[in-house]
Amino acid sequence: MVYELKLRKVGNSVGVILPKEVLAHLKVAEGDSLSVTEGPDDSLRVSLSRTEVTRQMDVVQDVMKRYRHTLRELAK
Repeated sequence: MVYELKLRKVGNSVGVILPKEVLAHLKVAEGDSLSVTEGPDDSLRVSLSRTEVTRQMDVVQDVMKRYRHTLRELAK
C-alpha cells in the first residue's frame, strides 16, 4: 500500500489527512492516538498508540539519556 499524502496547514501547525483505507488498515478512528516511531533505515512507522507502551518508552528514553555514558561503556 503506497499513498502520497499532502501536508496541510491546520491552525499554527501542519497536518496530514489520512484516507479511509489507511484508517481502516491501522484500525483507528477519529479521536484515537497514533504513535510515530523511527525505523532502523530512517523510515517512520505509524501505529495505534498504546498508553502503557508509550509510558514505558518515555521511561526507557529517560534512563537512556541519564545513563548514556554508562550504557556506552557497557556496550564496549
